[in-house]
Amino acid sequence: MQKIRTVALPTVLAALALNAGCVSRSKYEALEAKLKETQSALDNRSAEAQNLQSSLQKESAKATDLSKKATNLEAKASSLEKTVSSVNKDKSMLESSLNQVQTDNDKLRTALAEMEKNKAESDKRVAEYQDLLSKFKAMIDSGKLRVRIVDGRMVVALNSDLLFRSGSSMLTSDGTKSVQEVAGLLQSLSDKSFQVEGHTDNVAIRSGKFSSNWDLAAARAISVVQKMIEAGMPASRVSAASFGEHKPAQENGTKEGRAANRRVEIVVVPDLSRLPGFDELKQLDTPATTDQASDAAANDHSNH
Repeated sequence: MQKIRTVALPTVLAALALNAGCVSRSKYEALEAKLKETQSALDNRSAEAQNLQSSLQKESAKATDLSKKATNLEAKASSLEKTVSSVNKDKSMLESSLNQVQTDNDKLRTALAEMEKNKAESDKRVAEYQDLLSKFKAMIDSGKLRVRIVDGRMVVALNSDLLFRSGSSMLTSDGTKSVQEVAGLLQSLSDKSFQVEGHTDNVAIRSGKFSSNWDLAAARAISVVQKMIEAGMPASRVSAASFGEHKPAQENGTKEGRAANRRVEIVVVPDLSRLPGFDELKQLDTPATTDQASDAAANDHSNH
């Protein structure tokens, strides 16, 4: 704002005198007073203008300072937004990691529970095997039989030469006593089933009664099963099978090997329900069983 210029009183009076000629003293004094009043008002306005100018400069400085602060705040806000975005990203990654850890922990607990279950089953099988060894200790010590683990199954193996005459499927008197003794001991395993398996060496059968070693081994297995049932073994817990010469215990190249291969094995049938995955297999089998039953019912209805 431009500063208001003031004019000296004598100059003004002289100008008035020149323009108006001679004036009275009273008018002159009135004009002089008026001029002083006007001059005072102009000075006050000039002072006010200067104060306003100063205030304006101060406010302008404040506005500039506030603008700088606003710019700084905007920069800080932008930086804070980036920080918040980064924190949210890290939080999301952390939550994902925590979820994965939780999933892994659940899998680990499941695997651990399965391992403990399997260990318990393994310990139980070991205990059953030791119990079987204890039951048959006298017969083992006398050489009548052996107890061993074959393909994960507990097997009571009896030498066929001690049970049968060569080429025969009829038990000898000593063989009958041995089978009866074995049956009596096995009956104490009340929750177990058994499969009697007949085995021979690879020497061709010469008896006209049997067409092959397979037939001979089958007949011997059935004879043992029948004698076990007569001794009190429930028929629902025992079955017969034949492997003939096809599952030798030793090489057939020696006399001792062939003698070891001529045997009857009583296998303790494992409880498959204890095996891992049994429940899943059972669930898979259920729909098929249901479908088969439905098909059978439909066929029966159509036949009628």
